[in-house]
Amino acid sequence: MSSESNVALHQRPSSFEIDEAFIDRSRVVGDVIQTRQTVRPKRLARPAPDATQLHNILTAAGAAPDHGQLLPWRFVIVPESQRAELADTFVQSLIERDHSATNEHVTRAREKAYRSPLLILVVVDVQRGDSEIDFFERTLSAGCAVQNMLLMATALGFGSALTSGKALKAEALRELFGLQDGEHALCFINIGTVTSPTVRRRRPSLIDYVSVLGKAVDTTETLLSKLTTRNEIP
Repeated sequence: MSSESNVALHQRPSSFEIDEAFIDRSRVVGDVIQTRQTVRPKRLARPAPDATQLHNILTAAGAAPDHGQLLPWRFVIVPESQRAELADTFVQSLIERDHSATNEHVTRAREKAYRSPLLILVVVDVQRGDSEIDFFERTLSAGCAVQNMLLMATALGFGSALTSGKALKAEALRELFGLQDGEHALCFINIGTVTSPTVRRRRPSLIDYVSVLGKAVDTTETLLSKLTTRNEIP
């Protein structure tokens, strides 16, 4: 071992010291994560993100985990000029699956195309690239990309929501967005300025979704209690 390596090892602290910058960064990220919440599209109004903000939101998606670097997802922005056609597609989908749909149902279906100032379709591809990487892993990657976008939107001061529905599986929608074989419409991302605050929902407790393999229930509860109170990692 070189003398330089010995010096470097001797200079390393006995316990890892966390730089203040990283502590500050973790606090900011944690605050953004905990601040993010679903805001219904009807409560999202203009202004929408500008060009720079939209670039930041979309760029955040590219940092998502992507096994095999398949890029098994893509996003389609729906501009104002295409909202009427999307509205017609929603109505067509409704009538095709429900011949008894009332005028009120039709109106509600049409309105969905106009509620959010920024509307983006999420598309996942189950065939692209390595076939060993299955649908679930590809969808997980898409979900991570979407969460990155939502968090960036939150950090920029916007509200957001994910919306889905039976229309996503309609042939008319597939044709409108030019979906290829193996591609599926996953959901819409809605982003805009929050017009009225929403009640912050209760977050689940760690005990609701974390367990320890091979541990007794009481041991798990004790460990999670320590994690909650002291932020320790097992």
